[in-house]
Amino acid sequence: MDRDSGSDTNQAFLIGKQCFSAESPLIIAELGTGHDNDLAKGRELVAAALEAGANCIKFQHVYADEIIHPNTGLVPLPGGSIPLYERFRRLSCGPDFLADMKERVERQGGLFLCTPFGLRSARELHQLGVQAMKVASPELNHLPMLEELAGYGLPTILSSGVSLLSDIETALDFFSEGQTALLHCVTAYPAPAEDYNLQLLPLLSRLFGIALGVSDHSMDPLLVPALSILQDACIIEKHICLSRKDKGLDDPIALEPADFAHMVTTVRSLAAMNPDSALAELQDRYSPETVAAVLGRGRKVLAPSEAANYQRTRRSIHALRGIAAGEPLSSENTALLRTEKVLRPGLPPQFWKLILNKKAARDIPDGEGIEWQDVGC
Repeated sequence: MDRDSGSDTNQAFLIGKQCFSAESPLIIAELGTGHDNDLAKGRELVAAALEAGANCIKFQHVYADEIIHPNTGLVPLPGGSIPLYERFRRLSCGPDFLADMKERVERQGGLFLCTPFGLRSARELHQLGVQAMKVASPELNHLPMLEELAGYGLPTILSSGVSLLSDIETALDFFSEGQTALLHCVTAYPAPAEDYNLQLLPLLSRLFGIALGVSDHSMDPLLVPALSILQDACIIEKHICLSRKDKGLDDPIALEPADFAHMVTTVRSLAAMNPDSALAELQDRYSPETVAAVLGRGRKVLAPSEAANYQRTRRSIHALRGIAAGEPLSSENTALLRTEKVLRPGLPPQFWKLILNKKAARDIPDGEGIEWQDVGC
């Protein structure tokens, strides 16, 4: 494995004046909503992540009604099944909280990054003066939000879990050349390491001509991040928590600070090594069979652990309330939402403008996805 031999596919990613590459990767500590709207805990998480060696700290700007419908019901997560809409509602921290976190991260020399989930959260982050944006995998087909973010001209990192090549291409078409980086991801919690198919990274880099990285939801602190660096990833994203016993949505799959620091040290050490020597070291640590399984075949397909989520985790057109037959469909009574497990999926977002002002062909229950059978003249 000779990194120089593939140098025509290596890409770097710029945020401000900082340049990140496989030799000097951007390591993102995903705090998400693990702060539970507690400023003291948020500050403690920031300090722990920076001390562990992360150079970027990521949050999530959550408004429940930008993500799912109140009728979504229970959703299985690593900590158990929960009423997700209500949990999201309680985790809505608002821009003042994030402004405090941003100031604290940047004062300590880190990059602040945050994921919006709709137009309101995106605009509030832009007003905070963030240096970059992040798009989560389920929002890769949230076309109005992508258009909004592209207009800001900021560096934007897009996660590509539970997606096909055509989905990635459609999303990237909104952005200018050099504006984006793509994170390969498996949308499962936890994600089996053998689903990661990391030989896909060079293919995606050649295909789209952009910087690549990995958003890792697997349980092992090292395996996926370390092998990603050997596939020329210039960004590694991994969840961090104070304790896996905490009650945050992602805490059961996150790394505690000591494990996160071990990951950072190992990744940076391997990035400086000869790739063949680094690969041999990982094969000795895990076994050649395990390494081969995680590297995969390099063909872009839905991973087995996420395939069932394709229609339900991503955005589709849903009724915001009960819509009577004959009533016009509008942006007030429909929205692009995640479906999750209980409701039926609706039409993909690219058809939203097409169905607006059409009359409902039948009664549409509150929250359900809108199908072609629901759309009249």
